[in-house]
Parts: sequence; structure tokens; C-alpha cells
Amino acid sequence: MANTENNAQQDQLEIVESKFGQTEQYIEENRNKIFTVIAIIAAVILGYMAYQKYVKVPKEDKAAAQMFQAENYFERDSFNLALNGDGNYPGFLKIMSDYSGTKAGNNAKYYAGICYFHTQEFDKAIECLNGFSANDKSLDPIAKGLIGDCWSEKGDFAKAQKYYNDAIKSAEGNVFVAPIFLNKLGKILEKQNNYQEALNVYNKIKAEYPNSNEGRTIDRDIEKMNIQLGK
Repeated sequence: MANTENNAQQDQLEIVESKFGQTEQYIEENRNKIFTVIAIIAAVILGYMAYQKYVKVPKEDKAAAQMFQAENYFERDSFNLALNGDGNYPGFLKIMSDYSGTKAGNNAKYYAGICYFHTQEFDKAIECLNGFSANDKSLDPIAKGLIGDCWSEKGDFAKAQKYYNDAIKSAEGNVFVAPIFLNKLGKILEKQNNYQEALNVYNKIKAEYPNSNEGRTIDRDIEKMNIQLGK
């Protein structure tokens, strides 16, 4: 029995040694290819690190610095200057173009969308806002809701309704933002004579956001819808 076990162990050892030998032989025969692959991987990693340090970070910093004056004009409601710059400092449109892929370039799309909304260039506002991406619980629904405002101004209430619903979904639980767009949705439904749906929206505001600005005055809208429905 002992001899059988010893023989089995010897066989397993020989198999392992054979596999290692095959591996060593493969490495020896393909040494140049393996080293080439390793060198390429290392070059990619080093290149990415260098890009982050010497290109992307400085570009982000420069873009953020360029935003300062455009934001200043925006806060003063000088929307044309904020969009196009003043000859010395770039506006949001140039920042969007020159610094695409940066946070500042992305934020410039958001600002530009708002500027275009205020100058009643709604198609351009929609284009900018659709290009803006945000994971922020406030900015994302506001951007979507503003697109809804643009469609509402253009008289396309169906599209306005869609974007208000998107904004409401994105702002779920946000006690400041959600009731704003629920209220806007209710008004759009009223314009389409969808009084029962509008009533449902107003009741949602009353139930879920009673302490919001909209919630404190929503009884008036609920009563108006009930009258329209003959209740």
C-alpha cells in the first residue's frame, strides 16, 4: 500500500515538473513577445498617468479660471456677454468649445442653456442642456425641468410634460426641487384640460411636500380642479 501511495505521489510530482518545464520552455521561446506586451501595458499606464498630471489637470484648472468672468456676467443677468465674452475674457460658448471634456466645459453648457432660455432662444437652450451631464441631485432635475420650460414656451406641451416628469423622477425626495416641477407639470396638464391628472399632481404636492412653497398654497389649485371636475 505504501509503495502504491509513493508511486502515485511520484507520478503527480513528475506531472507538475513537466508542466513547469513546459511553461519555462514557452516563456523562453516567447520571451520577446511577452516583454513587448508588458512594455506596451506599462507604456499605456504611464501615458495615462502623464496625461492626467500634465494635460488634464492643468486644462481643468485653466478652464475653471476662464469661467470666472463669464459667471460674473451671468450673475449680473448680462446673458449676451456671459455667452459670447467681452473681447478680453471668453464666454460660455468658447469655453464649451475649447475645454470640452472638462468639468468647466460641461458646466458651461448648463450656464449657456440658461442664458439662451432668458434670451428666448429656446432651441439653442435645449441643445446646450441636452449636452449637459450631472449626477447632482439638484442640477440634473433643474436642467431637465428647464428643457421642459423651453418646450412649454415653444407650445409643445407633450414634450414639456415628458421633461417635467423626468425632472420629478430625478428630484424624487428633494423637498426644494421636486415640488417646483410637480407644480409646473400640474399647470401643463391644466392647459391641456387634463383636470383629473392635474388634481392628482396637486394632491401629491399636498401629501408629500406640504411645507414647500408650492405645498403651502396648493389648496387653491386643488379647489380649482375640483370645481372644473364638478366635485
